[in-house]
Amino acid sequence: QVQLVESGGGSVQAGGSLRLSCAFSGYIGDEYCVAWFRQPPGKEREGVAAICTGGSRTLYAESVKGRFTISQDNAKITLYMQMNSLKPEDTAIYYCAGARGFGAWNLTKTYAYWGQGTQVTVSS
Repeated sequence: QVQLVESGGGSVQAGGSLRLSCAFSGYIGDEYCVAWFRQPPGKEREGVAAICTGGSRTLYAESVKGRFTISQDNAKITLYMQMNSLKPEDTAIYYCAGARGFGAWNLTKTYAYWGQGTQVTVSS
């Protein structure tokens, strides 16, 4: 059974930075996608960034390109997201997710495994 636990959320002023972590346990497979999603208040969950194997592809939503960086440790046990130049519109609950194999990286239905979420609040 794959389990994911996020940490690193918090409150920050606009322009600040946060680093999110997601600890994986269990075996997700040799081919997989791991991703960060977020759900702003009153809105649907949306894909933010993903890493997919088979070339170690990294993918980003347009709204975070150049500001957020997704990465994994070498043991592929922990997923990170460095978030810089944060904006109030980045305020959301952030979730990490994992999927065996490949699919549309930014769709929630691609992912079978989810963390519990961590709150990120950016004030202006």
